[in-house]
Amino acid sequence: MSTILRVALPVPVPKLFDYLAEAEVAVGCRVRVPFGRRQLVGIVVELGAQTTISGPLRPIDAVLDRAPLLDAELLATLRWAARYYQHPLGEVLAQALPVTLRHAAAPAPARAAGGWRLTDAGRAALQEPLRRRGTRIEALLLALAGQVLTSAQARQLAGPAALRSAAGRGWIEAVAVATPPATASSQRHALNAAQQAAVDTVLASSGYAPFLLDGVTGSGKTEVYLAIVRAALARGRQALVLVPEIALTPQAIRRFRDGLGVEVAVLHSGLGNAERARAWLAAASGEASVVLGTRSAVLVPLARPGAIIVDEEHDGSYKQHEGWRYHARDLAVVRARVWQVPIVLGSATPSLESLANVAAGRYRALHLHERASGAPPPRIRVVDLRHQRLQHGLAAPALAALEACLARGEQALVFRNRRGYAPVLLCHDCGWSARCAACDRPLTLHRGERALRCHHCGAGQRLPQACPQCGGLALQPLGEGTERLEEALAARFAGVPVVRIDRDSTRGRRTREALLDSLDAPGARLLVGTQMLAKGHDLARLTLVVVVGVDEGLYSVDFRAGERLAQLIVQVAGRAGRARQAGEVILQTHDPGHPLLRGLIERGYAALAQDLLAERRAASLPPYAQLALLRAEAPAAEQLQTFLAAAVAAAPSTAGVAVHGPLAAPMPRRAGAQRGQVLVESAARKPLQAFLDAWLPALRALPQPRALRWSLDVDPLDLY
Repeated sequence: MSTILRVALPVPVPKLFDYLAEAEVAVGCRVRVPFGRRQLVGIVVELGAQTTISGPLRPIDAVLDRAPLLDAELLATLRWAARYYQHPLGEVLAQALPVTLRHAAAPAPARAAGGWRLTDAGRAALQEPLRRRGTRIEALLLALAGQVLTSAQARQLAGPAALRSAAGRGWIEAVAVATPPATASSQRHALNAAQQAAVDTVLASSGYAPFLLDGVTGSGKTEVYLAIVRAALARGRQALVLVPEIALTPQAIRRFRDGLGVEVAVLHSGLGNAERARAWLAAASGEASVVLGTRSAVLVPLARPGAIIVDEEHDGSYKQHEGWRYHARDLAVVRARVWQVPIVLGSATPSLESLANVAAGRYRALHLHERASGAPPPRIRVVDLRHQRLQHGLAAPALAALEACLARGEQALVFRNRRGYAPVLLCHDCGWSARCAACDRPLTLHRGERALRCHHCGAGQRLPQACPQCGGLALQPLGEGTERLEEALAARFAGVPVVRIDRDSTRGRRTREALLDSLDAPGARLLVGTQMLAKGHDLARLTLVVVVGVDEGLYSVDFRAGERLAQLIVQVAGRAGRARQAGEVILQTHDPGHPLLRGLIERGYAALAQDLLAERRAASLPPYAQLALLRAEAPAAEQLQTFLAAAVAAAPSTAGVAVHGPLAAPMPRRAGAQRGQVLVESAARKPLQAFLDAWLPALRALPQPRALRWSLDVDPLDLY
């Protein structure tokens, strides 16, 4: 007897597709199906007795899973998320799967077994006098000759590349290893009274309980996380831990492995596809007790969920800005509610959304007001740049402070949230400047690469030898990026090691991990970096932070700019003076009397956040309003305006919902395309969702040129 399957396919169409199956197939399984002239992998989401298609149905080609890959909870959550974020379900489900599991041609990797053992082929390889002598592979094979190693032990001994190579040659194979419980030998730190009170409050809760852990930088939030996770493991449960960026994962992994004494499954985009798939499957099977990852880790299935931790919950990296534009922090709260487990959102600078949830009684606040080490907060000093002569963006007081810090043998950080050598290349003779032809924005000079690059669309070109307009040789870089600061500081402080941390210097996984590991080494005394260094890193000898480019965040048109700048200043300032030495932070600005700076310095982030919340409430902006943003782009301005005008005309009349537009995008041209948008706002989510449910079908029915692209962003973090 045939069964009708309703399948979600990874195509930009908001519908399910009906197919026939001769055998029984469970909801949540992957199937390979014909789709036009292609074959696609989809997820069975319903079993239907009737079909919406007239005429004969096509049969599926193959069932790829014996048991559902997506459990009922995750499938239901993803269906809810597809509706909330107004994105096709098939693409949502595909994004929830590791890349390896999205393709029929690639078999699902074996579930992570937790360890490795030597095969007969590996024993034979050990007897061969080949070129492997003294290599990591040989060390791995020798170690496995007498014992089974856990995944963590094998990875620490040989590294992931040697593991992949040995496994690919059939010399080693995965083997089940019982996950050890948290042991007494795991590195535990005694909790202070505030930390213990926070832990006790979380553990005393039952079922779903959302907490905001508001702790100053260096207050020991990680120790609170570890205690909560340890309690979940003791009950035989799993824990999900989210961190905002890949740069934070190596340190976080070490802290959790050492602090818990168990293996930690890791999920982030810097891993290979097979590694991510194994970690995902280990979480689903329950073999991984702790899952730690970046944004996409919120989409993993857990067999025995016990707790969720979201570190640096304010961070914008939790928002997906392409495709399915979900917010991992918000989805984590949804999953905690479904799982009926506690969730802890931690930050030294909580988002205004989370603070509003505390004020409304939806979240419970936990406070850590003092640093765990007992060190005082860093002293913040404002340097007025007016009438000052700058040397590569640094004023004389900042340079003097750097010199004194280094003379004491301490560590200093120069923070500049702009990578590259200089943001502008200008001809001093005729005024020509290098601009991106596709974005009408200045090209950033990357001197090390001898190239000009657009940080908006990625376009690049070689550095010209002479001015393309007048032929003159007076090409001058204006402004400072991290690359130029690194060069200037290395010349000024000769003999002092300078380490630069930004997206350019940490492209490769090994390079990134090596650089991050070197930050606290004795030789790394002068650091230069972007926001990659502003959070999470615990550098015991760092006592001075100099912030360059504060003014750029004071005059932005983005209504979130004040919140972001305050968070960034507090986070980067929190790197200083975390151990015994007192810390100092220097803010360079041309506007030392700016209300945001004065409020932050004199009253602190908490008081400033309350002021910003009052401004948002008065202006009916998030978190006191709900927004959705229709973005569109087209090669021609006329095509763009025609579509946006039609979109506004097609908007249904919904009480409590206002439509603004068509509007010019803050960046009107990008990658050669003209850009515009329509902003939709409402005081509540329910009427906004009702409006979007009615508007989206009308938008899809509008005549659209082939080259026109549009997307909908629910709860946008920026208006670009």
